[in-house]
Amino acid sequence: MKIGFIGLGNMGAPMAANLAAAGHQVTGFDTAAPAPAGVTLAASATEAVSGADVVFTMLPNGQILRDVADQIIPAMQQGAVLCDCSTVDVDSARAVAQAARATGLGALDAPVSGGTGGAQAGTLTFMVGGAEADFATVQPLFAIMGQTAVHCGDSGAGQAAKICNNMILGVTMIATCEAFALADKLGLDRQKMFDVVSTSSGYSWSMNAYCPAPGVGPVSPADNGYKPGFAAELMLKDLGLSQQAAESVGAETPMGALAHQQYDDFVTREDGRGQDFSAMLPRFTARNG
Repeated sequence: MKIGFIGLGNMGAPMAANLAAAGHQVTGFDTAAPAPAGVTLAASATEAVSGADVVFTMLPNGQILRDVADQIIPAMQQGAVLCDCSTVDVDSARAVAQAARATGLGALDAPVSGGTGGAQAGTLTFMVGGAEADFATVQPLFAIMGQTAVHCGDSGAGQAAKICNNMILGVTMIATCEAFALADKLGLDRQKMFDVVSTSSGYSWSMNAYCPAPGVGPVSPADNGYKPGFAAELMLKDLGLSQQAAESVGAETPMGALAHQQYDDFVTREDGRGQDFSAMLPRFTARNG
């Protein structure tokens, strides 16, 4: 396929590179980032999407997505699919999809899980909202960039799934870090703690696949000085979206709200900005209750 890719940052660049490596013709645009291997860099977003069968966007927030969509939708060819892989609010996802469909385009919201490591390895999970036909068009491309793509429902359903997933992730990472800090103070060896919890009822992705304790479990950002695979400020953003969504529909999410407050403190009042979201562990170990 001929593919346009807008947003070539830490996530978008390896995703676009994987599509190019699979033999697709990929033209990208970013206001600052260089072109990844195999990707032709366009002079503008509208140039990048001209003649494309599928256009991917990977952008920082809903307002930027809306602004970019206003630029590129008129420049896209009839029948093309606009597939946004950003993590944004549900209202922005639905507004962009409605604008795209009004001009004869397909539209998907397809936020991802798996972080920069998953983007590089092509093992992302895509949570997708939109029409079945559009999902079928883009599914072969999802298979190149990831290992799982789930069609969650109509427009906005992909963002809803991502928000719920990352609220769980934020809460469980805090609980995992608290447990390690408690184990330290109780004199329990971290490896023994991992051996027990990873094979019993405390099992979670935060413990088993992304352990926040250095030298324990599979290699994770904790083993690299907490340099981010998924930055704490991005977790703060996603938890903020979860609380915005909860308020809009009257859902009670007390643990999500508390996790949002904890990450807000960590990022905006402490030293969490620029660290991985699992760096909550040294935060808790340095504290006394």
